[in-house]
Amino acid sequence: MQPLGVDEPTVVGPYRLLGRLGSGGMGRVYLGRSTGGRTVAVKIVHPHFALDEEFRARFRREVEAARRVGGAWTAPVLDADPEAPVPWVATGYAAGPSLAAAVADAGALPLHSVRVLGAGLAEALSAVHALGLVHRDVKPSNVLLTVDGPLLIDFGIARATDGTASLTSTGVSVGSPGYMSPEQILGKTVAGPADIFSLGALLVYAATGEPPFPGDSSASLLYKVVHEEPQLGSLEGELRQLVAECLTKDPGERPAPGDVARRLAPEGAARLVAAGWLPGPMVEQVSRSAVRLLNLEAGLPSGPVEFSSPSVGGEFGPPPVMTPPGPAYLPDQREPRDAMPPPPADRPGKLSVSVAATSATGVNGRGRRLSCTVALAVAGALAAVTVGSAFLFDLMPGGDKSTGSGDTSAADSAYATPSASATGEQSIPASYLGTWEGPGLALSGTLPMGTIRVTVHQAAVGKELGTFRQTDQIGGICDDVLILKQVTSKQLIATSIADESNRDVCTTGEHEVRLTPVGDDLKYETDNPEAGDPVARMSKVE
Repeated sequence: MQPLGVDEPTVVGPYRLLGRLGSGGMGRVYLGRSTGGRTVAVKIVHPHFALDEEFRARFRREVEAARRVGGAWTAPVLDADPEAPVPWVATGYAAGPSLAAAVADAGALPLHSVRVLGAGLAEALSAVHALGLVHRDVKPSNVLLTVDGPLLIDFGIARATDGTASLTSTGVSVGSPGYMSPEQILGKTVAGPADIFSLGALLVYAATGEPPFPGDSSASLLYKVVHEEPQLGSLEGELRQLVAECLTKDPGERPAPGDVARRLAPEGAARLVAAGWLPGPMVEQVSRSAVRLLNLEAGLPSGPVEFSSPSVGGEFGPPPVMTPPGPAYLPDQREPRDAMPPPPADRPGKLSVSVAATSATGVNGRGRRLSCTVALAVAGALAAVTVGSAFLFDLMPGGDKSTGSGDTSAADSAYATPSASATGEQSIPASYLGTWEGPGLALSGTLPMGTIRVTVHQAAVGKELGTFRQTDQIGGICDDVLILKQVTSKQLIATSIADESNRDVCTTGEHEVRLTPVGDDLKYETDNPEAGDPVARMSKVE
């Protein structure tokens, strides 16, 4: 846990914040305490999302999904305010590391612990699926290891299987590379079997310390999940067979969560947990953490929920912990939970363009004053293919078009005018100008890359031509600036330079980009092998 920064809130709703547990692309998670002494995890979304009505609808859905679940090995939301100027949600906090942290620190879990882990999570998924929900992001960082059993947390991208609550575009994948199912990656129908695939991948990681689909880039990971067989390492016997069934490419061939639970723990996970399921050193570590937590005091003054700048990161940091039923509560967590009011029915319509580096309260308590605006496409939670590039819904400022009757060369040579000879300007044909958008593909067209958007305006050779943005399947963004190298009637060539503020999953450095008119469309190509040499056929949108 990190201490609070000077630009971070100290109070959210009725909760006093004690420190920051983590942060990511969606928001920040804080450790908090109620006036009655209950310890909670408070998730606050980044202020630049707060103005987007589509995001607010998604956030309301996340809260509602978490409230509906609340079965064994999961827990409901304790409190939330999706309508606040900066929306937030509070969940109970249980002492225990995530599976990702535990394996990173101490290596693979003992076989007995893996069986209990799998049985508990399978029982949790059985309850989730019975409600018509799909978790869609089962991964090591979304599983907590507590003395009272494993906890499946963070229903941030759960969606109703009947499609009525889906806010993502058709064909958009949502999940985390290496743990997403093939059907998620390919944008096909996603149902309960997708969670079983993710569970199988998670159990391989827990038992061997390595993921079943290793890779050094998102593109590589997703390609392997779709096209290659999993690496099961040292797994043996019945557990190996079960995991292999979970990881089959065909969703219809995967076992149901109830079957997985029964094969791992015929008498139920609770009996195995009661007999002790974690290694001794981990139990001792969790116990010490619980004692420190109870003694923790903030001693901080109250303050408003306001950030001076948004935090940007990859996946949504150490996740909020939902307290499980029964004895998993800390001794100070026995207050009754207040009812959360339903969202009002007269919310404004969908707002697809919004961002703020600084947000201040405006009309009706909603943040409205922006220091900069950027259009965001909010598609889901956490990590997928990223190229390292940019689209700005605001067009970059363009230079004046050169005019004159000067000498011009053949159609396949650079266009120039007399004024260009003196100023270095080149007249870019009108067929290139504007904002273009289309679906991206990598690895010779076998891997979906999300959406590619390019803006082109007049520029001189060696000057900024425009921008490029690639938005991956879950809303992650990588930005580039385009520098003009050459332009002809048949092709525009530019150097794409990665923005220094990009996430660490974006590719870096410089790459050649080629834009070629194809009828009324514009074809995008780039020499970027690290990203799988993505291409796109884009239509003009502005």
